[in-house]
Amino acid sequence: MSHDHDDFAAEPVKGLPERPPEGEHILWQGRPNWWALARESLNLTWVAGYFVALAGWRYLTLMDQVSAASAFRASFPFIILGGIVCAILLVVGAVQARATVYTITNRRVAMRIGAALTVTLNLPFTQIRNADLDLRRGGTGTIALDLMGDTRLSYLVCWPHVRPWAIRRTQPALRCIPEAETVARLLAEAAEARVATPQVERRPATAPVAAE
Repeated sequence: MSHDHDDFAAEPVKGLPERPPEGEHILWQGRPNWWALARESLNLTWVAGYFVALAGWRYLTLMDQVSAASAFRASFPFIILGGIVCAILLVVGAVQARATVYTITNRRVAMRIGAALTVTLNLPFTQIRNADLDLRRGGTGTIALDLMGDTRLSYLVCWPHVRPWAIRRTQPALRCIPEAETVARLLAEAAEARVATPQVERRPATAPVAAE
């Protein structure tokens, strides 16, 4: 399995470090929905709720000591700070989504990920034990790939393109993709067809042993 490629080399094919070999063709390409990625992998909703709760707590603790206007002014900085943090998370989500290309071919799943440090994961179907779909409202969803026992990946290197909290055994994932159910069906059909195809290996011919 290949993990890295030259970040500065031009991609011969979008999302792939090299042209697919003969007989391999692309079935689907996509990237995360940036809004869903920020909301789910960066916990945008929880962060926003946290700062709103801080502002509300500040307001309630001061409203019986000062006027309502003064209590509001004292709590408003939490809203401003929360807005800044949420804006940063939105930018990070948008950058991550733009830098990502997920590819499904008739032989493998390829994931070009990383905004600052770009890596490409090549995951042949023969190394994928199972794929789980987490479908969300609106049709977006995450397809987590459970790899065979000998395959090990770094959670930090792959984040946020991983199954959340699966740290001990990292599961790379197609995060927050649109029309996830359709993509999952396509992946299942391609993987089943590939695994069911007999693999023929060419071995060097051995010299005949002379009879004594």
